[in-house]
Amino acid sequence: MLWLLVIGVFYGVIALLAAPALDWIKKAPDIALNVKEKLQVLDQPLAALQSLRNAILPQNENSRIGFDIANFLQPALTIVTPAIGQIFIFFGTLFFFLLGHAQLRQVLIALFEEHESRLRTLKIINDVERNLTNYLSVVAVINFAVGLMAFLIAYIVGLPNAVAWGVLGFILNFIPYIGALLMEAVLLAVGLVTFPTLTEALVAPLLYFGFTTLEGHFITPSIMGRQLTLSPLTVFLSLIFWSWLWGPMGAFLAVPLLIVALVAINHLFPDDEPALP
Repeated sequence: MLWLLVIGVFYGVIALLAAPALDWIKKAPDIALNVKEKLQVLDQPLAALQSLRNAILPQNENSRIGFDIANFLQPALTIVTPAIGQIFIFFGTLFFFLLGHAQLRQVLIALFEEHESRLRTLKIINDVERNLTNYLSVVAVINFAVGLMAFLIAYIVGLPNAVAWGVLGFILNFIPYIGALLMEAVLLAVGLVTFPTLTEALVAPLLYFGFTTLEGHFITPSIMGRQLTLSPLTVFLSLIFWSWLWGPMGAFLAVPLLIVALVAINHLFPDDEPALP
């Protein structure tokens, strides 16, 4: 039932995001021209950068810095295409894991002959389940609030498809650091197309940046408490490693996998120092 619920939510998210995405893809040529007009203020810095580049690495006259929608779509497709296969692998693994969870638990404990080792394995499994349940439950509630704020910002500012922005904010906020940056970049890109001036286009990403900064530095740490507080450097390194290894799906799983590793390390290498009064 849990697996079917996850599948249902996943298809619901696709249904909400598919129509706006297809609409933006159809308008891609017009969007490129529109954005290029809005970013004319950057012509002088880009020209200076081009001059510096030609001075260091001489190029031919046809090689210039410009805005081309293909330069953005090609890298995006190279990321999205493998991610589709990774998502199917993830759901398949999730299904079989939930199906054989009890048996897998018994097999892991039976691998050890000594009573102490079996007891330690059982404690690690229970602690991992408890910490992951607490983390995912709290983060899901926090991200729901972030998605609701993204919906309100999009609705108040006047961006199209406000519900889709809320869903996208909820999903991307599961990725530490990178998710918020991606959301702000997309808000800016759509704002450049939707609004006539650059100043109006900056309103939505700045409001979202202010809220996510408040959420990431004050709200989430105070709610999570000391037990689930992770080092920002450790989270960042875990995010980089699993994103390199598994792509977008690795970015979603970086923090849960980090929690599993830290719980196992704490049990396998306990702190023997006496507790200070």
